[in-house]
Amino acid sequence: MSKLYIPENYKSPLDVYKTQKAISFIKETFQELLSGRMNLKRVSAPLFVTEASGLNDNLNGTERPVTFDVPAVGESVQVVHSLAKWKRLALHEYHFYVGNGLYTDMNAIRRDEELDNIHSIYVDQWDWERVITKEDRTLDYLIRTAQDIVDVICVTNEILRFAIPETREITVNLKREMKAITTQELEDMYPDLTPKERENAITKKYGTVLLMQIGGKLKSGQPHDGRAPDYDDWSLNGDILFYNEVLDRAFEISSMGIRVDAEALDRQLTERGCDDRRELPFHKALLNGELPLTIGGGIGQSRLCMLMMGSAHIGEVQSSIWDKETIEGCKAAGIKLL
Repeated sequence: MSKLYIPENYKSPLDVYKTQKAISFIKETFQELLSGRMNLKRVSAPLFVTEASGLNDNLNGTERPVTFDVPAVGESVQVVHSLAKWKRLALHEYHFYVGNGLYTDMNAIRRDEELDNIHSIYVDQWDWERVITKEDRTLDYLIRTAQDIVDVICVTNEILRFAIPETREITVNLKREMKAITTQELEDMYPDLTPKERENAITKKYGTVLLMQIGGKLKSGQPHDGRAPDYDDWSLNGDILFYNEVLDRAFEISSMGIRVDAEALDRQLTERGCDDRRELPFHKALLNGELPLTIGGGIGQSRLCMLMMGSAHIGEVQSSIWDKETIEGCKAAGIKLL
């Protein structure tokens, strides 16, 4: 069943040609500004990894990776869900040092994704990771880093309006001032709302929000949202949310966090019942203290283009596959799917 939402009186803001022009400009400008602000070097990254490496991310733990065998190698491989663990290993193997990091284009297939205005089975994002010190493992450092990303987003949006005149007619108000709040504080504020309803309420109130500490159980007995136990430290992670005026809802642009150290990995594997992962190469190296301490995240490329261009559906800014009901509904509403 389609979960398509059509905003009242909505039409795609730009024709297809101008849309492609804006997408290209946003991506090129943003990654240049991000790499300079965050001290990141662009690297190449894999589209797939072997099952045995333990490098693929389990996300919420229920998503099935796209898996296929490679006869020439004699192993099965998986299309990546994200590159959170691979990036940390790359920082170690490429000899990055404290304060420096990497970024890359991450393209993934998430076959079990429920399709709606902002979710597609095709995922495109900038994955980034930076080496930090033990002293940097604090919420203050997380907040400062998230603010850097928000600043770059807002600057890119301002440059877009100047460089491409057609986008000046699209009303997009992005607030640079960011409200940082934990999931427990949010639950305390809105105890009768669902997690997604809480996100909508707090983001509509403040405009830009860093929602922190996602993955562990709250006082209600349930986590705010799922997180794999082996990359983010659940006490030091967060999502960057903007209020999306077109969709009238919270709009996640980035999931990020200070990564697990050996202690946090040990604790979270036990809590999630994933002790079998301790014998995988990546996890053994981390538990043995062989990998650098890092912070990292992913920033949605199509999500960012949607936000800056005032698009109502992610299919307006990326080419993917949709159910018949969504295709027909978008066509009837004047929404141009790529």
